[in-house]
Amino acid sequence: MSITELPRVSSCSVASCGYNHDGCRAPAINIDENDSCTTFMALDEDGGLPRVVAAVGACQRTDCAFNGAGICGAASVRISGGRTTAHCETYRAA
Repeated sequence: MSITELPRVSSCSVASCGYNHDGCRAPAINIDENDSCTTFMALDEDGGLPRVVAAVGACQRTDCAFNGAGICGAASVRISGGRTTAHCETYRAA
């Protein structure tokens, strides 16, 4: 798998994240063992790159059906507010 094949963040509804302005602008996000997006940053200014479609850089949720060797194999992921500040809605138990 190359970096261009990593799953894209198809949507993010976390309005309080500095990377979310007209979509996720972080180059890549990380998902922890609680399926939380740990890339979340509460910022007053826009963060990230001006034109980018964020990818999933790493996934620590080893019990997710899409996780293979720490790499997300989903076609895309959805991030929203949830149990934590930013939550991966695409998680599915293996």
